[in-house]
Amino acid sequence: MADEFIKGLALFCGAGLAWMVLAGWYRTPSFESSRQLIAAPPEPGTVFDAIGIFLNNVFFWTAIIGALTFWLLVPAIHRLRDSTNAS
Repeated sequence: MADEFIKGLALFCGAGLAWMVLAGWYRTPSFESSRQLIAAPPEPGTVFDAIGIFLNNVFFWTAIIGALTFWLLVPAIHRLRDSTNAS
């Protein structure tokens, strides 16, 4: 079970860091604002802005769903498989 925890932690930290970088670029209107990292993204002016805003959402959901998958879903499947094999 330790390897699932590390995989989930790696996904959470890696994707979370990438999300924070992109959110700092695209979702922080000013550093005096109280809505840092959660403000609505601006309209993309270039293709690279559109890709960055899209990747921001991808990294956010990868961090959340990836961590929950390896911390909850995979151990639950292993436990269910072990309980069905034991009977």
